[in-house]
Amino acid sequence: MKVFKFGGASVNSIERIQNLAGIIKLYEGDNLMIIISAMGKTTNALEKVVEAFFAERQQDALQLFEGIKKQHLTTAKYLLVTHFNSCIEQLSGFFTEVEWLLHDKPVRAYDYYYDQVVCIGELLSTCILSHYLNEIGIANKWVDVRDIIRTDDNFRDANIDWDYSAKKVLQLKEACFNEKSAPGGICITQGFIGSTDENESTTLGREGSDYTAAIFANLLDAESQTIWKDVEAVMSADPKQFPDAQVIHELSFDEVIEMAYYGAQVIHPKTIKPLQNKGIPLQVKCFLDPSLPGTVIYKKKIKHLPPIVIIKENQALMHLHSQDFSFVGEKPMSRLYELFAHIKIRPNLLQSGAISLQVCLDDKPEKIDQLAAEASSIFDVQVEKGLSLLTIRHFNEPLLNKMTEGKTIVLKQQDRETVQVLYAS
Repeated sequence: MKVFKFGGASVNSIERIQNLAGIIKLYEGDNLMIIISAMGKTTNALEKVVEAFFAERQQDALQLFEGIKKQHLTTAKYLLVTHFNSCIEQLSGFFTEVEWLLHDKPVRAYDYYYDQVVCIGELLSTCILSHYLNEIGIANKWVDVRDIIRTDDNFRDANIDWDYSAKKVLQLKEACFNEKSAPGGICITQGFIGSTDENESTTLGREGSDYTAAIFANLLDAESQTIWKDVEAVMSADPKQFPDAQVIHELSFDEVIEMAYYGAQVIHPKTIKPLQNKGIPLQVKCFLDPSLPGTVIYKKKIKHLPPIVIIKENQALMHLHSQDFSFVGEKPMSRLYELFAHIKIRPNLLQSGAISLQVCLDDKPEKIDQLAAEASSIFDVQVEKGLSLLTIRHFNEPLLNKMTEGKTIVLKQQDRETVQVLYAS
């Protein structure tokens, strides 16, 4: 059993979808659980639909959604002949699911509507892909992941009900991967989404498709999970920012967790744990050239890694000062972390002094404002914006000096492995 995850870039055109089919043919005879993201920029487009709907601009929301419908119908038209009508029928059901909601008025929280609308992107892409594969002779079963992955109702960052989901995955395994009747079974489903026990759609956080694949890998006891991307492998830095970034062919689970924690975009932070728990290796391969070795991530300790550079833009630094000059002890710190959890914001860097704290956060204005307002009951609060956070794992001094030359450094923190520098952009 292999678990594959294909991101939006791998299905964002007719040619890419045909290319994906070619990759699947390379694994003929294997049991494949395939997780697919929404096509290209569909998630971003659906977010605009939600924003318009929640602002009670109903006609704008419907018009924006009409554009998304046309894009997917056009894709289906160019890919399908014999399976076109059945695909359109299934797509129409998903369109209706959203349009029914858009004709109403918002009476619940934004995050609820976000999940009901945005989840459609993955349903549309997998529907088209599944019909296309069947049409070209690659037999597969399409599954609505909302019938399998049960979550709580923490919309936009839902938590998995592992016990219920495990039972449903076992049923799926028996239905799709019966070795005696159909060796080499293929199942197509969606990443990023699940549903509550009241059949309300939920999402697992942006880039949550990697996590979905890891959930299936864990519950299916897969031999491996592969994430197919448009890059050669995991790199030591973003090649768009650093053309001399190095390919890294091997990484440990621990290293990737650290990279994700500091903001590297290669692997979703939640993805590693389900794999690590069962020792399932994670491969990162290039869908543009499947012959490339890519990167394997496993339990093995890897030595002599190159410096790994991560830059996070749009950072805010919150200066928190004790109001009565008492020490910043356990009670105010506990209260601060309660606020982080309540507001759903995570510090990227935190530095403590005797009577002050400095907290670096992603600059999400509504969350920063809320945190500043609520923290002002225990601290004097000042906020500094327009900052960037540089993190270098396995750093060396020459590289650090080069990366910070000419920068106005606001905060610096380092240990033997990692240095973080917050500077004015």
